[in-house]
Amino acid sequence: MDRESEDVLDAVGPRLRALRRERGLTLADLAAVTGVSESTLSRLESGRRRASLELLLPLARTYNVPLDDLVGAPRTGDPRIHLKPIRRFGMVFIPLSRRPGGTQAFKMIIPARPRPLEPTPQTHEGFEWLYVLNGRLRLLFGDRDLTLSPGEAAEFDTSLPHWLGSADGGAVELLIVFGPQGTRAHLRTPPGEPPSPHG
Repeated sequence: MDRESEDVLDAVGPRLRALRRERGLTLADLAAVTGVSESTLSRLESGRRRASLELLLPLARTYNVPLDDLVGAPRTGDPRIHLKPIRRFGMVFIPLSRRPGGTQAFKMIIPARPRPLEPTPQTHEGFEWLYVLNGRLRLLFGDRDLTLSPGEAAEFDTSLPHWLGSADGGAVELLIVFGPQGTRAHLRTPPGEPPSPHG
């Protein structure tokens, strides 16, 4: 058996003991529910008995966890992430991050329209970075009116009035990273170059 497999099996005992204690069960309780003897469970938890499918299946059922969780196996299966679009203000936002709070990432799609929408600037707490993937983006920020093409980026404080829309009525795709107030991008400079004034 290779070293990696041995390490996985060695970690099963402590994981089983932690699960049992977390659920407030004794070895006798567990033996009564699973049909596995107390001595076998004890040896399994202490590492003196190797885990087998025959022993792990009743434990996984009792703890109501996937078998992979008992052995600490990496998740397998479909690697795709199924993202759920959010529709707001006539635009589509696709969340790219799952962590609640803190910095959030989105792909934003502004659909094509026969005529561009009238700007309706908004304000809210936070800081935003955006990068245009396709189309021509119109960005109103304070008293500035900018048009960004694919490959161009912008960052701004969202507590100032701002609005995003299509510059020409065509569809626009962009990436947005939104952070809480006071969060700024961390800029890195190549070795030997002095940092920028706001880096």
